[in-house]
Amino acid sequence: MSSEEKRTRIKSFLARYLRNQDVGDDEDIFALGFVNSLFAMQLVLFVEQEFDVIVENEDLEIENFASVNALLGLIERKSAAKYA
Repeated sequence: MSSEEKRTRIKSFLARYLRNQDVGDDEDIFALGFVNSLFAMQLVLFVEQEFDVIVENEDLEIENFASVNALLGLIERKSAAKYA
């Protein structure tokens, strides 16, 4: 799956939960007030299930989940490590 396909899937997931707000790739969804603790857990589950990666305790940093680009970076790092 290409980076753009991953980005599209991330944005689609976020749009469902953020009331179709158009969020820029670098916009901090936590700072915008869209994320609560329940949604944060849904986001972790989405990443694991959609992209077949395991989010470890050390990955549970806000910086890894704060924006579309941050999520994409996390997914790509975890995917690369999986196949390394």
